[in-house]
Amino acid sequence: MEKRDCILIVDDEPEIRRLLVDYLTRNQMEAVAARDGREMWQMLERHVVDLVVLDLMLPDTDGLTLCRDLRAKSNLPVLMLTALGEETDRIVGIEMGADDYLVKPFNPRELLARIKSILRRTRALPPNLRPESARCLCFAGWCLDTAERLLTAPDGVVTPLSGGEYRLLHILLDHPNRVLSRDQLTEMIHGREAEAFDRAIDVQVSRLRQRLRDDSREPQLIKTVRGEGYVLAATVQRQAQCA
Repeated sequence: MEKRDCILIVDDEPEIRRLLVDYLTRNQMEAVAARDGREMWQMLERHVVDLVVLDLMLPDTDGLTLCRDLRAKSNLPVLMLTALGEETDRIVGIEMGADDYLVKPFNPRELLARIKSILRRTRALPPNLRPESARCLCFAGWCLDTAERLLTAPDGVVTPLSGGEYRLLHILLDHPNRVLSRDQLTEMIHGREAEAFDRAIDVQVSRLRQRLRDDSREPQLIKTVRGEGYVLAATVQRQAQCA
């Protein structure tokens, strides 16, 4: 029997948990639920989860903190639920590492469509583009520790990265010397549903260039290809451990 995708619903409202578990189960998915952050970690230990639907407002720990902690431990996709309609709150969620967001109240059919879209995106890279397992990615004297999410400069200075900075750099390092369009980067980082973040790629590239001390007027590492997108102009070495 084909394995069903397992979705973890983290929400403190019992009615929402029941509704979503029932709806996803009827649509050929396995669904489990948790009411807070403590139960979320317990469910992740008990089940092989494919995606987390995470409410922003929880009684013990806010969803943004949980999303950040999830990103520090794994690449598990996260769909953020929020009752807040402000664009700033959605941007913070994406920066913390959420793959997409959905504002309450929402239609369960839309939630299901977004879940399927995120799962397709995370599994979309062809075999020759899938990154090899490696903790440390080294390029042009820089090293990215993918376990700790720390960027080490050639002079040894260590800098922690935000969720958005880390994910963008990791994508570029997975595809060195390959031009990636803004649409491709948006698709891999935010999802096409995140229409409001089309310009966020340019902002994130600018911030990442600052982290890499890359002159924005004449960048040497993350280069702009006019009319096409961005390219990481460097050779990447993959190592099991960071020195």
